[in-house]
Amino acid sequence: MELPSYETLDLEADAGWLTVWFNSPENRNALTDARVDDILSLCTWLQDAPLRGVLFRGRGGGFCAGGDLKSFKSAYTDGVGDSAQIVAMSLRGADMFDAVAGLPQYTVMAVEGAAMAGGMGLACCGDFVIATDDAMFGLSEVRIGLTPAQIAPFVIRRMGLQVGRQLMLTGARFRGEEAKACGMVDEWVPDAEFLEQAIATQQRMIEGVAPGALAAIKAQIAQMPFQTRTEQRQTAAESFTARMLSDEAREGIGAFFEKRKPNWDRE
Repeated sequence: MELPSYETLDLEADAGWLTVWFNSPENRNALTDARVDDILSLCTWLQDAPLRGVLFRGRGGGFCAGGDLKSFKSAYTDGVGDSAQIVAMSLRGADMFDAVAGLPQYTVMAVEGAAMAGGMGLACCGDFVIATDDAMFGLSEVRIGLTPAQIAPFVIRRMGLQVGRQLMLTGARFRGEEAKACGMVDEWVPDAEFLEQAIATQQRMIEGVAPGALAAIKAQIAQMPFQTRTEQRQTAAESFTARMLSDEAREGIGAFFEKRKPNWDRE
């Protein structure tokens, strides 16, 4: 499989998984305009890519420090902000968070070092978050006069309204086992060696999962909070019917009765 090439991302594919490295430790892997554009382009490519999982992580022992303050500063001309430019920049960020959260693959965020502000928001877009003991999280926007804005829905979805509210209003930093206790992290590990083991465990868990069914489940879950119960019932019926009629389901059900592994199972 030929992988796309990006300036701000290093890509590695192996056994149905894509590892996405943020590759600029000199600026703590910040979400520059170029990186946002590259992530959006990658997410478009991933919509049809024959991959079952995507792993996001950062080079240099840090995940992502959030928005690029240099680009924020460029929004001012002679001390006056360009509102149209700022709105466009914010909506571009929203596009990126939506794209990562909406990927059809199983997504794992492997966090070492700083995952601050937008970097923490990006981690919240993953299906599973693993963090090492040195990982540091925080929504620091309020401490420089800003709001978490576009990442707020993803933070609330992962951590709940009350915890998310406290973190956004105080800008408090937290790490390690505290991050797991408040729901930010699904698995806490002491160091990089254990991180690799935890990643491998997640990859093994997905080996027996039907890729099409996984994508359908993610799509249904994403719609549920915005639907009435009647809409939820109809969406569920339509999704289940589409899966029942799929080649994937025929293969899976056939494999069950024939006591064999389905053709997507790599275990």
